[in-house]
Amino acid sequence: MKTIYMDNNATTQVDPAVFEEMKPFFTELYGNPSSMHRFGGQVGVKLKEARESVAALLGCDVDEIIFTSCGSESDNTAIRSALNAQPNKRHIITTRVEHPAILSLCKFLEKKEGYAVTYLGTDEHGRLDLDEYRQAFRDDTAIVSVMWANNETGNIYPVEEMAKIAKEHGVFFHTDAVQAVGKIPVDLKSSAIDMLSLSGHKLHAPKGVGALYVRKRLPFRPFLIGGHQERSRRAGTENTTGIIALGKACQLALENMEAENTIVKNLRDKLEKGLLETIPDSILNGDKDNRLPNTSNISFGYVEGEAILLMMDQVGICASSGSACTSGSLEPSHVLRAMGVPFTFAHGSIRFSLSRFNTEEEIDFVLETMPKLIENLRKLSPFSAEKELPTQN
Repeated sequence: MKTIYMDNNATTQVDPAVFEEMKPFFTELYGNPSSMHRFGGQVGVKLKEARESVAALLGCDVDEIIFTSCGSESDNTAIRSALNAQPNKRHIITTRVEHPAILSLCKFLEKKEGYAVTYLGTDEHGRLDLDEYRQAFRDDTAIVSVMWANNETGNIYPVEEMAKIAKEHGVFFHTDAVQAVGKIPVDLKSSAIDMLSLSGHKLHAPKGVGALYVRKRLPFRPFLIGGHQERSRRAGTENTTGIIALGKACQLALENMEAENTIVKNLRDKLEKGLLETIPDSILNGDKDNRLPNTSNISFGYVEGEAILLMMDQVGICASSGSACTSGSLEPSHVLRAMGVPFTFAHGSIRFSLSRFNTEEEIDFVLETMPKLIENLRKLSPFSAEKELPTQN
């Protein structure tokens, strides 16, 4: 049975070209890039090239890139650095729809360390209110952290405008751009964003490598302390294979940006249109007009999302009911709850997230399979399919 993979916001397949780029550094060129000898030095040269590729994708300088292990480490480093650099400031602004890497940290800081956190809400389409945002600033606000694109709905948030507002208040601005990088253009030189997180396995590099952008001259406090690696900003022997792979993945992402926003978007739109037209009591979650080109979050009313995923898995279709970091929970998505999606629809939400490796034939198979699958599940559902649908504007 062929696997049809539509869970790319959870993780992506390693691009074959990325795999080929990293292979020699496992067995042939295995030197430590910090060593003085030539054998290690040639690895250091490749790390420099990788840093240049990451900086090119982000539109920033190479010395503004710090390599990390993942997006979560980058998020934690950014927020912890801002707080440690400003010990007299005890307030954070974020949103209710952030990734758990941000929300869990903020809740920990509230409960264990006495920080105050303002969580911005959204409307029914998951959009933020900039007036509410402007009113959230306090004299002791240390940092704003708002994701660039939502991992569940694909919503793109106005982080560049929000960063300008934060700058007017003299407040650091961080964005978790794990889902955005590689899918939409990013130009940090022309923005007021101070820090940005990304993760390699979301853009066809392997798991276990990420990066943090830190604007030049921004006060910074390292999260990991030890050796001199990353200009003493992140201790630990470099994950050379992962970093080299990330560099190649960023190079390919820049080359494929147009395809991401045309070919992948067209596949997403075909899938979405077909499902909404052929399956009764189904709704699109999120901002239809301002989201990632690869993401579609659809709720199928009166049926459990976990049951849908199990049935999809039996026919070889891989998707998600939300964030991979919260998939162990049977509670409805915190993102959809923040948007006010009715319970009987929030529980039946499925996130389809495509990549440049998906095909039209795969879309056709999903469109042929899903209507009957949902129909069969609804026959077993305890919910009444006659309940009123939520109003859509």
